[in-house]
Amino acid sequence: MTPVDWKLRARLVVQRLTQPTCACMVCMTAPNFANLISLPHWKIALQTGLGTGLLTLVLSFTPIGRLFGQRYGNAVLMGALTAIADAWSHPGRFEAAYGEALLTGVVSALIVYATSFLMDDRGRRVRAAWAWMRGTKGAR
Repeated sequence: MTPVDWKLRARLVVQRLTQPTCACMVCMTAPNFANLISLPHWKIALQTGLGTGLLTLVLSFTPIGRLFGQRYGNAVLMGALTAIADAWSHPGRFEAAYGEALLTGVVSALIVYATSFLMDDRGRRVRAAWAWMRGTKGAR
């Protein structure tokens, strides 16, 4: 395996650590926003992110790993992996046994999908928006 493949896999793991962690914190703060600063909730969110990152690393060695390069496939795959990791991290709070895990998976898929648009073409949209806000000529 070439070093580029390892750099790509490391980037995938870091991205997949942060996106599900954010999704988990969004879903866990639904009852009250005090959960946002609660250490036990951060521990659960980081466990979910770490679990998703490890599952991503394992899947990057399989043919399923090709889905990470596609916008829709990436979002669906990350939603499913986040739901699995969240169900592993803690039992759900909602009526369904895995309701919170499924909700966290959906939020994670939406975050991944929105991020794919923002970071398309090395962040062209973000650079253009920043240039527009500053009043300078458009980004290239």
